[in-house]
This record gives sequence, C-alpha cells and structure tokens, in this order.
Amino acid sequence: MAREIAVTLYLLVFTVFFRICKLFSLENKVVFVVSFSENNKRIHDEMVRQDLSCRTVFLTTEKMFEVFSKRKNATTLMFEMKRPLHFVRSIFHLATSKIIFVDNYYGFLAKTEFKAGVECVQIWHANGAVKKFGFEDPSIQKRSDRAIIRFGQVYSRFTKVLIGSDSMGDIYKKAFRTTDEVLVKTGIPRTDVFFDTEKRDALKKKFFEQYPEFQGKKILLYAPTYRESDLSRFNMLLDVKMLMNSLSEDYVLLVKLHPAISDRFDLSGLDDRIMDVSHHHNLNFLLFAADLLITDYSSIPFEFSLLKRPIIFFFPDFEAYKKERGVWKEFESDLPGPVASTTEQVYEMIHDETYDLNKVEEFALKWNEYSRGDSSKNVVEMMKHSIM
Repeated sequence: MAREIAVTLYLLVFTVFFRICKLFSLENKVVFVVSFSENNKRIHDEMVRQDLSCRTVFLTTEKMFEVFSKRKNATTLMFEMKRPLHFVRSIFHLATSKIIFVDNYYGFLAKTEFKAGVECVQIWHANGAVKKFGFEDPSIQKRSDRAIIRFGQVYSRFTKVLIGSDSMGDIYKKAFRTTDEVLVKTGIPRTDVFFDTEKRDALKKKFFEQYPEFQGKKILLYAPTYRESDLSRFNMLLDVKMLMNSLSEDYVLLVKLHPAISDRFDLSGLDDRIMDVSHHHNLNFLLFAADLLITDYSSIPFEFSLLKRPIIFFFPDFEAYKKERGVWKEFESDLPGPVASTTEQVYEMIHDETYDLNKVEEFALKWNEYSRGDSSKNVVEMMKHSIM
C-alpha cells in the first residue's frame, strides 16, 4: 500500500511537469534514460563517430551519473527527485526530444503521452534472458490491479524494441505483450566489442598489467547473479575456499559480486589465489581475461559465449529459484555448459573438463543472431530516419 501511494505521488508530480513541458516544440534531440552503461555508451560513441547532428542528453540514476557526466558532446542530468532542478530539466528533455532510449522498466513512461512521431526505443540491458520479467514475472501476481495496468501502459510506449536474436524477440513479445512489428533486428550494441579483436586484446593486456601475478595462470571467474534476498542475508553459495584448496596452483579465482552486496562479504585471508574484483565496473575487463566462467542466473553467458570459452552453471537452488523468480524455458532448455549443484561438482567439472565448446558456440549463435559486431552502427542508421 505504501509503495503504491509513493508511486502515485511521484507520477502525479511527473505528469504535471510533463504536460507543461509538452507545450514546447520538439527539438532535434536524443535522450537516453540510463540505468546501465554499455549499450548507451556504444550508441553514443557511434553517434560521435558519425558526427550525428543532434543534441544528446543522458538522464541517469545516481550510480550512473558519474560515468556519463564525463562524456563529451552530451548533457548529463541526474533523473532523481532529490535533485529537483535536474529532475525538472529531465522532464523537459523527455517532452521535447524526437527519440527516447530506455534500457529498463521505467514507471514514469505510464504518464508520457509523447507527441506524434516521437520514437520510444527499448534497448534492454541484456541481450539474453534467464530470469523472467515483465508480465511473465511471477511476482506480478502480488501486485495491485492499478500496478498491473501501469505495467501495460509503460510497455505500450515502446515504438521499437531492439533485438539481438529471434529467441529474445519471442521473450519480449511475452514479457511486454508486444508484436513482431515493434521488434527491430539491429543487434545489441554492447556486444560489438566482442567482435573487435584489437579492443579485446587491449583490455586483456590492461588486466595483466594490473595483475601481473595472474600471467600464465588459469583464470576462473565466479559471477553470481543478484538476489533481492541478498540485501538482508547474503550467503555465498559456492564454497570458494574449498574449491581453490581442491584445484592445483595453476588456478586463480576472480569473484565478481553485485555492488549492492559486495561490501557484505570479506574474501581477504581466504586464499592468496582468490581475488575480489567486485569493484571493477567494466565487466568486459574481467571477461576477456577469464578462461572459464562460473555463474548461475546471470545474463553474462549470453556474451561470454561469444568468446567460445567454457561455462559452468552453479544451480544449488534451482527449483526454489525457478518457483520464486521464474526462469525462461528458452534458456533452461539450451544451456551451453554443465550444471552443478555442489562445490564438489564444480571442482570435478573443472578438473575433468566436462564441457562441450560446440554447445557454447551454438548458444552464442542462437542468442546473438543479429549481433555481429556492427550493432551500434545499425542503431544509429535507424535513428537517422527520425532526426534528420
């Protein structure tokens, strides 16, 4: 109840300012509403490279503000009510821009009846899906009728949804209750760097310059997904100390936890071969150096598979997680690596190399069908029809 009251008040304030700002004319301007960095950065880089003649505005969360405020050739505002001036200016840009990119679910869209011709483009923050979202999220059953109506209003604003594969397109049609006509096969910009050997090698070189002691080692990366329950009771399900005690000295383990819980678990003193890399915001910096990925319900495998390296799925709580959070059957039926439910099984899979790289490659092709290294260029070409 309290949540709904807060949302209602927020949307009321937003609606008043949006209607006033809508009285102004549209400008040759592109707005990115940002919760995640990679796709938005890649598109903007390509816009700059092509010298696109339009103004660019980033409306960010507090976390992303520092990242995007450093960008040249753009205006960055913190789209938060605790920054009133930024908040009102953000609404003005939303009401007067020709293209709006969004990378997540944003409740304010329920109240944005954009002018005719404005494009609202959803570029989801992952190019594959494990956890269910949108209308397929099991938790929606606990929400009020008003909230469910609002979800539909938000999803109906998307005039385009960018996809990297038909498999992901099918998921969007269920999650957003949208149609094929809205789906655009541009590929996903955040994957472009995986096809750029020079940039990949540069990031890998930078990694070993920072961690020279890992040179020549077999690098394991453990990157578990974020669970909402972790905020109150985080428990690392993989026994990293046991794993490393079992493996030879040739192995090192990087642990990448979600920023919200990374400071709740101290890895220091466990083993010299275990390093907490949660502070690294650039995930590719870690992926390009890793020889093997251990993960669970994260979307990381959809991109890591492009490197054609082994993946182990650690699912100690699979049935409970599937019931509570929901898992797309499209992902469950096509896993590109072996599944372990105990730390001992993870060790055995690493030791015995029980993985099939052909499956990894098939998985990469399926979920990155249209992501072939030129996705950012494809998105900018699409934009030109609306702003030029």
